[in-house]
Amino acid sequence: MSETRQTLSDHPGEWPRTLFAVALLFSIFQIVTAAYHPISTQILRAGHVGFLLMLIFLSIPGYGSGRPQPGLAWLLALAGMGTALYQWIFEADLIQRSGELTDADMAIGLTVIVLVFEAARRVMGPALPIICGLFLAYGLFGQYLPGIFAHRGYGLDQIVNQLSFGTEGLYGTPTYVSATYIFLFILFGSFLEQAGMIKLFTDFALGLFGHRLGGPAKVAVFSSALMGTITGSGVANVVTTGQFTIPLMKRFGYRAAFAGGVEATASMGSQLMPPVMGAVAFIMAETINTPFVEVAQAALIPALLYFGSVFWMVHLEARRAGLAGLPREQCPNPWKAVRERWYLLIPLLVLIGLLFSGRTPLFSGTVGLALTAIVILGSTIILGVSALGLRIAYWVALGLLCAGFFPLGISMIFGVIAGLVVGCAFVTGGRETLRLCLHALVEGARHAVPVGIACALVGVIIGVITLTGVATMFAGFVLDLGKSSLFLSLLLTMLTCLVLGMGIPTIPNYIITSSIAAPALLELGVPLLVSHMFVFYFGILADLTPPVALACFAAAPIAGERGLKISLWAVRIAMAGFVVPFMAVYTPALMLQDGHLLEVVYIVVKALFAIGLWGVASIGHWRASLTWYERLLAFVAGGTLIVALPLTDEIGFALGSLTVGWHVWRTRSAAMTNLA
Repeated sequence: MSETRQTLSDHPGEWPRTLFAVALLFSIFQIVTAAYHPISTQILRAGHVGFLLMLIFLSIPGYGSGRPQPGLAWLLALAGMGTALYQWIFEADLIQRSGELTDADMAIGLTVIVLVFEAARRVMGPALPIICGLFLAYGLFGQYLPGIFAHRGYGLDQIVNQLSFGTEGLYGTPTYVSATYIFLFILFGSFLEQAGMIKLFTDFALGLFGHRLGGPAKVAVFSSALMGTITGSGVANVVTTGQFTIPLMKRFGYRAAFAGGVEATASMGSQLMPPVMGAVAFIMAETINTPFVEVAQAALIPALLYFGSVFWMVHLEARRAGLAGLPREQCPNPWKAVRERWYLLIPLLVLIGLLFSGRTPLFSGTVGLALTAIVILGSTIILGVSALGLRIAYWVALGLLCAGFFPLGISMIFGVIAGLVVGCAFVTGGRETLRLCLHALVEGARHAVPVGIACALVGVIIGVITLTGVATMFAGFVLDLGKSSLFLSLLLTMLTCLVLGMGIPTIPNYIITSSIAAPALLELGVPLLVSHMFVFYFGILADLTPPVALACFAAAPIAGERGLKISLWAVRIAMAGFVVPFMAVYTPALMLQDGHLLEVVYIVVKALFAIGLWGVASIGHWRASLTWYERLLAFVAGGTLIVALPLTDEIGFALGSLTVGWHVWRTRSAAMTNLA
């Protein structure tokens, strides 16, 4: 049993059998409940948390590496799963007594609260549990605080009932989204990663940009943007694509801190990139009761501006340092990479089509995951047989299925998968493919752990806020501030997101600030979706902001540089990310809200010009090195384009055009003088 007291390794094949089996059962449970809905949503949420607790306590030691304590590990793991079984077995009784807790209810409720706190501490460190613990303490003892901070007082049984039973605490909306959309999309990305999607994206990006000026860094930006379409996890992108791109950038002359900053900035931006985006996007859609497609549409232009600005900064740094790209002969043919693995794009394209046709993320994720399994298993079978007619029939049938000509039910689709599994056992390479699929299921469960436990623990904050109404106090302060200046309210909200993000991941950061600050922004006239996107953006950028920048510190060991130094570069590179949310508040057309086509075109052009000016001001180079006054003028011109005041646009365009014109004239004159 001692083998189970190990941390989750990066390769499922190295896992102990018991841990592997638990993770596999976790994924199977999620797939079955997503496809067939055999249990109520309350039991689904409780089961999701139960599996999370079981995985965490069986795999992660309590303190450091420590001495293995298999007995305690199994005791905590089974206690965690026991809380879920209790909810299942006594579901009807819990509904009937609705808040009137028995002694057994109290024991189970307190147990799950303690276990979720401890599990989150093991996975994420103490920061988030401390923040949630402060909210819990406020719920228990807030009546003793002075003035407006006090509430009317709540008993322990009321707190336990709020947090451990029902859907406003640990089993709230974030846990529901984690147990449905997020888990399926994590599995979807895990299957594609195991099948070689990372290599496809990397080879494609390397073939397109590797030989160009600053090619290695441009490969990092483009490949991270592509990876975001299937993972939606910034730190995961850093440790996957970064293993290749950061050493490549350093080898071709980029400074280690800059290389790490580029990868961290591009990887965090993956959560902004439609169609899949990050887990927060699904939580946002569920929270504000908005179709996910509208969230993705609102994020599209800002995401393109974000990656465009990173690409521009990379290009300018390459020009400044005179960094050439890879020799063309060392770059793979991008179209050959697509020809060799084109079939991996089928599930992704179908997923995009389903999401943007109005299907729910749950249905789209289930079908996308099933098609991924069909493509991987089916391609192995087809490659293992010699009959050309059978190969053609398979691809035609798959094409018809994807096109929707055969509207098969979920049962039929999974029946096809079962048939392909049997077929794989009898063809060359089939068993290896089956092993790949098993590892994908287990790897998906591993990736779901930090997301899921964060969603569960942050339910403590949601439960206390809902019970006590403490959010109205902060919202009132923001509203009072906003009466004199909307900009100051936005600035306060931004700082709240960045400070919270120093210790907690993007998901709990968004949930906390959206619960407290977003309603206040809505009252100040900011559109609902824009107010939540504002909070979303700065929750992501918190992972790039010093002194605690998770994505940058993840890149540090790969780059061989201090995380703080990488973070300082990341903030410069991600400059557009800090201004686009403010622009969207003052001009919602940037997020396709309340605007016509010409207004959208105008705001995009203005944003591009501002980003271009700030890029040259930050790097200090364009056609040649900029003088100090050119950098100052470029910075001021970009700033006036962002500020939404009368005549600021006109001043910004005029000042920016003057700066550009002067720089072009000066560099041309210098070049002609040198030629003479």
